[in-house]
Amino acid sequence: MKKHILDRYERTPDGRLIIDVSASRVEELYEDFDKKAPYHKKDLDEDLAYYLTECVREIGRVDFVIRFTLDIMPSEELKERVRTSLNKFFIYQRELELASMKKMLRKSMVFFMLGVTLLFFSLWFAGTLLRAAESAFIRTVLVEGLTIAAWVSLWESLATVLVDWRPHQQRIRMNFRIAFAPVQFHASGLPR
Repeated sequence: MKKHILDRYERTPDGRLIIDVSASRVEELYEDFDKKAPYHKKDLDEDLAYYLTECVREIGRVDFVIRFTLDIMPSEELKERVRTSLNKFFIYQRELELASMKKMLRKSMVFFMLGVTLLFFSLWFAGTLLRAAESAFIRTVLVEGLTIAAWVSLWESLATVLVDWRPHQQRIRMNFRIAFAPVQFHASGLPR
């Protein structure tokens, strides 16, 4: 299956896959809302960013280049600006993903600490209330309730890390790969 997917892409002479992006001009690669911003500060077009991330997700760990096919070959200065903006955009996306992962880890740590605290109180109340002459029913409900809440909190902590860690890591690596991918330019009227 994977080989079939990779066959959809052209390859460079050295065997890297080519993620081909076609546009009539460089301006189409960027969002319209920041027209007056310099290229290195502009956001990439949302569809372009989505296309690049999905292509990289699809090809996995295979080496690739990004080739922009435009109607007219841009100047060297404009090519460098596009490379810089592509790099900065995906480094920024990587930083956002790192922040999201840190938030997820903090949330997991809070659940873990809450679970440990509840488990401590559950065990403490079980020992303390056993010596008290209160109703066995109230004692049992309190201790069992705290124990259940502790295990639910501990499970939530563990599940959050086990389920969410890998997708965050994959998106961080993917954004890094795109940010530092070689970028080529091609005029649509020229042979490839």
